[in-house]
Amino acid sequence: MTFTVNSSDQAKTLRSLNRFSGVGDSSVAEINRFSRPTKVISITSGKGGVGKTAVVANLGISLARMGRRVLIIDADLGLANIDVVYGLTPEYNLNHFFKGEVSLNDILVEGPSGVKILPAGSGLQQVTHLNSLQKIQFIEGLESLDEDFEIVLVDTEAGISENVTYFNAAANEILVIATSDPASITDAYTLMKLLSLEYQQKKFHLVVNVVKDAEEGLDVFQKLTMVANRFLNISINYLGCIPFDKKMRESLRRQKPIVELLPDGRSSSAFETLAQCLVSLPVDMHLNGSLQFFWKKFLMVNEGGRV
Repeated sequence: MTFTVNSSDQAKTLRSLNRFSGVGDSSVAEINRFSRPTKVISITSGKGGVGKTAVVANLGISLARMGRRVLIIDADLGLANIDVVYGLTPEYNLNHFFKGEVSLNDILVEGPSGVKILPAGSGLQQVTHLNSLQKIQFIEGLESLDEDFEIVLVDTEAGISENVTYFNAAANEILVIATSDPASITDAYTLMKLLSLEYQQKKFHLVVNVVKDAEEGLDVFQKLTMVANRFLNISINYLGCIPFDKKMRESLRRQKPIVELLPDGRSSSAFETLAQCLVSLPVDMHLNGSLQFFWKKFLMVNEGGRV
């Protein structure tokens, strides 16, 4: 099921959910908080095994080292990943939030370099399919976070489940991770096709992981672009590649991201370059009609402080 609303419905929903009615003399802090929109980037893949979560973990640290306030949302609700990669043991997770037991502020934990994480549950199946009410609940919960984030990275589960399409449609940038494996290329195309035809997503970014050299990454991009140009009306923006690093296995085993384990290595340099690319992306001020994260910030900026 696709849950969509138009722009006027977005404002109406925010009024009813957040009870935020204009700006008065006592709302200066609120104005400052919403002075600019948060850049929300979903990081996704058509199949598992492409190193997506490792990309998210290392990218989050790289962005934080650039002085950005970073939040990572682990959107694989049945299989925790980010907290494991970072070596964290959170008391609560998103499953507790969706069951109404805690707020998002209660489950927020801090990782390396000050990165904040909203962890998912591991081995828990209570919440693996979000209904429409839970989607709105999550939108409202993000707006109510005590901290203000500049960049939010959403680590989706692999595949094309409804949760995957929801988190991708709710972000304002979609970053697809693929490898040179033919199955990965095919599944990445399938994911972009679904999001384009069913959810009207027309812009994608691509990073090719675990490549032997830059030419291999460029070849994957060219293959995807060739097929997309023939069958889909979408644009694919190539952000680069991450080289294969034999130390990555050790990094995962030690629960220490490669940018910390080998800060001067080739892969760490590639993550730094990718972070710079994401920071330089202009913020898309267009609400695409889906339930989007941080609606209030977009509406406050676009409407001069009025929801």
